Amino acid sequence: MAMPVLATKLYIPPPRAQAIARPRLVTRTDEGLRSGKRLTLVSAPAGFGKSTLLSEWIAEIQSRQTSIRVAWLSLEAHDNDPVRFLNYVISALRTADPEIRVDLLTPQSAVDVALAALVNEVNRVSSELVLVLDDFQFIEEPSIQEAMVFLLEHLPSNLHLVISSRSDPLLPLARLRARGEITELRAADLRFTPDEASAFLTQTMGLALSSADVAALEDRTEGWVAGLQLAALSLQNRTDVTDFVAAFAGSNRFVVDYLMEEVLNRTPLHVRDFLFQTAILDRLSGPLCDAVTRKSDSEAMLESLERANLFVIPLDDHRGWFRYHHLFVDVLRARLLADGPEHVAALHRLASEWFEKSGDSEDAVRHALEAQDFPRAARIIEATIPLVRKSRQDWGVLNWLAALPEETIARRPVLVVFSAWSSLVSGDIAAVEPQLAHAELLLTAPPSEDLPAHDSEPGPELAALPVTIALYRASLALATGDLPKVEEQAALALALAQPVDYLGQGAAAGLLGLERWASGELENGVRAFGESAASLRRAGNLTDALTTTLVIADMLVPLGRLRETQAAYELALREASDQLNGGLPAADLHSGISEVLSERGELEVAEEHLLAAEKLGEAAFSHEHRYRWFVSMARVRQAHGQSDAALDLLAEAEKRYRRGFFAEARPIDAMKARIWITQNRLAEARAWADQQSLTSRDKLSYLSEYAHITLARLLLAERAPGAIGLLDRLLEAAEASRRSGVANEILVLQALAYSRQGDDAHAREALNQALEHAEPEGYVRLFVDEGAPMEKLLRAAIVKGRQSDYVHALLQAFSQGEDATPATGTELVSDRELQVLKLLASELTGPEIARELFISLNTLRTHTRHIFEKLGVNSRIAAVQHARTLGLI
Repeated sequence: MAMPVLATKLYIPPPRAQAIARPRLVTRTDEGLRSGKRLTLVSAPAGFGKSTLLSEWIAEIQSRQTSIRVAWLSLEAHDNDPVRFLNYVISALRTADPEIRVDLLTPQSAVDVALAALVNEVNRVSSELVLVLDDFQFIEEPSIQEAMVFLLEHLPSNLHLVISSRSDPLLPLARLRARGEITELRAADLRFTPDEASAFLTQTMGLALSSADVAALEDRTEGWVAGLQLAALSLQNRTDVTDFVAAFAGSNRFVVDYLMEEVLNRTPLHVRDFLFQTAILDRLSGPLCDAVTRKSDSEAMLESLERANLFVIPLDDHRGWFRYHHLFVDVLRARLLADGPEHVAALHRLASEWFEKSGDSEDAVRHALEAQDFPRAARIIEATIPLVRKSRQDWGVLNWLAALPEETIARRPVLVVFSAWSSLVSGDIAAVEPQLAHAELLLTAPPSEDLPAHDSEPGPELAALPVTIALYRASLALATGDLPKVEEQAALALALAQPVDYLGQGAAAGLLGLERWASGELENGVRAFGESAASLRRAGNLTDALTTTLVIADMLVPLGRLRETQAAYELALREASDQLNGGLPAADLHSGISEVLSERGELEVAEEHLLAAEKLGEAAFSHEHRYRWFVSMARVRQAHGQSDAALDLLAEAEKRYRRGFFAEARPIDAMKARIWITQNRLAEARAWADQQSLTSRDKLSYLSEYAHITLARLLLAERAPGAIGLLDRLLEAAEASRRSGVANEILVLQALAYSRQGDDAHAREALNQALEHAEPEGYVRLFVDEGAPMEKLLRAAIVKGRQSDYVHALLQAFSQGEDATPATGTELVSDRELQVLKLLASELTGPEIARELFISLNTLRTHTRHIFEKLGVNSRIAAVQHARTLGLI
C-alpha cells in the first residue's frame, strides 16, 4: 500500500480575483529568489495574508514565463512525522519537476540518507525550483526541524526555500541573517497600508464607508487583514456603521472573538449549522459535506460561501475541493465542542464512512480514531492488510496500530499478528512470540468468558493467518540465529499454505533459502530461491520475483558460477526493461551485474551498468539493496587503482546498508579492511580484526568465511604465523561445501604464501588448481588484484610449461590494468565480444544491440573495433563471415 498523496496538499492556490494587489510585498518576496538567497521566511500571526501573498507572488513568477518551477506543500498537524513530511516534500518537488526521481520513504528508511539523496537529485536537474512550505507552524517534531537545518545547510543552488509560518521555525535564522542568506517578511510588513485598507473595504468588500470610518477601522485593526475582513462582513447591511466601528478595540484575539461572533450571529441558521458540522474536515467537497451534514445541497453551499468571501479557500482548479481558513476553522471547532464530544464523534464517524466508501483508507481510519470508534478503525485497518502484504509497504498500518488501544488489537488476531511484525521490524524481539501465541490462541481456542470470540472478520487474510504466523516465527528465528527453527517454521508455512496462496508459498521458500544461505548450503539456497521466484511470478509479483536474482547471485558467486550469474542478471534486466519499463528492480540489477562483470575483467561494461543505474534515479533503487551500487562502484574504482575513492564509496555503502534478514556474508567493514591491507595500512586492518575478535584458531562458519579470509590476508601482510594453517582450514571447508568461487581465492592466497616462503612446488600446485577452476568462468580480477607477486607467479607458470591463452590474457590484463577479458580455451575473442558477434550476425541495428546488452553505443563501438582487429576485418559483414568460418558463431 503506497503512501496516499493528497493532490490537494500540493495545489498552488491561485490569487483571489478580488484580492488587493500588493506589488511592494511581491517585490520584497521576489528579492530573495533573484539574489540567490537560501530562504524566504514569511512569519506573522494568523490572518495576515501570508498564503495570499505567496499565491500572488507565484502568479507573478509564472507570468514572466521563466523556467522557474514552483512546488507547494500545505502542511497540517498530522504531517508531524519525518517520513510523512519528507514524502510530501518529495511528492511536491516531483510534481513541479517530474525529472526528480527519488523514491518515497518507508518507516525503515533512514531519513538522513533519503534527504541527502533528495538534495543530490535536485542538484542534478536543470530546472530552477522554488519549494513553498505553507503553515510550517504545525511542524514541531525535532527530527523534522533537524532535517530542515540539514536541507538549508546543503541547499542546491537551483532550489529556493520559502517558509510561511505563524511563528518563527527553529532554524538557524541568526546565522542566515549574518550571511545575508534570508529574506524576511513579518507582520509589520504584511499589514495593510491605509490605501490598501481603503481599497479592500470599499472595492473588494463593497462597503460605502467614509474616509474617517476607513481610517478608524485601519487604526483599530492595525492593518490586520483578517480583522478588516471580519469587520467588513459584520458591517454588511448595517445602518449604524460609525457606532459599530467605535465599538471594538484591543488585541487581535479580542477582535477575532468579537468579530467572529458578529459574523456567525448574523449568518443564517442553515449556513451556521453547515459551518459547524463541516468544521471537523481538513478539506471539503460537496459529496463529503453532504455525507456529514446528511443533506444534498453542500456543493451549492460551498460555492455561495466562496462568493461571500467567508474564509473558504479552493484547493484545486475545478472548485471541487476547498478548506476553511485556519483562523476561521479554529473558532468553528471551538464552538463545535460546546455541543459535546458525542456530537463531534458522530460527525467524525459519518466522515469516516464516506472516506471508506471512497476508497480513502487513511482518512477513513483517521476520522474513526478521532471519533474514538476503535472497532471501526480496526476493521478498516484489517481490510487494507491484503494490499499491504502484496506491496510490502506496511508503514501506514504500523502507524495506525500505534494509535489503537491494546485491548482493541488484542481481540483481532489479524491485527495482533501484524503488531507482532511491527515489533519484529522495530527490533523489539521479545514482544514478538507472545503476540503470535495470543493470535494463535484466538484462532484455535473455543470462546469462553476469559477469551471471547475474536473480532477479525472472515476473509483471505484471516484464512491465511496460520501461514502468516509460521512465516513470522521463521523470520523471528532468522533474526535470532536459530536456523533449525527457521527451517521448521518455513516448512510448516509451506505445508499450511493453500494451493493458490502463491505469496505465502513464495515467502516460505524464500525463508528456507535464507536459512540455507546462512548455513552455507548455497546450492540448496539457490534452489529454494528459484522456487520462491516461481511462486512470486504466479502471484503476479514480478518485481519481487526479479529481485530474488540478487540473492541468488549472492550465492552463485561464492559457488564460482560467474557465467550463470551473469546470464541470470541479463535475463532479469531484459524482463525488467520489457515488462516493468525499467522500474524497480532494474537499478539494483544493474548494480549487481556490475560486480560480476568487474570480476571477469569487463570494467568498462561494469561501469556502463552503474551509470545506467544512476541515470534511472534514486527512486529506482530499493532501500535494502541501494548500498550495492556503492559497493560495485568501489570495486571498479579499486580496479583502477583508486583505493581512497573506493574507501569513500564503501563508507557511503555502510550508511545505506540495512541488516534485514539477508546473510551478511561479505561485511562492508571487511571489504574496507582488505583495501587497507593493499595500502599497507596494517594498523587499521589489525584494529578491525581485533574489534571482531578474529584469530587464526577460530571455529569456521560460512558467515565468518569472508572475514577469516580477510584475516588471512592480514596475517600474510604482517608476515605473522598462522596464515597458511588458516588458509588450509578455510580451503577444506569451502571445498567440502563445493564453494569453488571461495576456494579459488584461497588457492590464490596459498600460492602467494608458499611463493613467499620459497616453496615453489606448493605455490605452483595451488596456482594451477586456481587457474583450472577459474578459466572456464573467466575470472580476471581474482589474479590481477594481487599485483606484482601474482604476475611473477603467472610468468613463472609459463616458463614451467603452462602455456594457455587464458594465462597470456591475464598477463596482458596486468599490463593494461583494466578491461582485458581473457580468452577461454582457444577462442580469439572474449565472452563479451562473442555476445556482440552473435548480435552482429542478427538483423538488429547498432543502437538495438547496445540496448540488448545494456551498454552505451560508444561501448558497443569499442567492442566492435576490438573484434575487427582480432579477426583482421574492416566491416560487420566480413566479421560475421570470418567468425562463422572459425566456428565462433
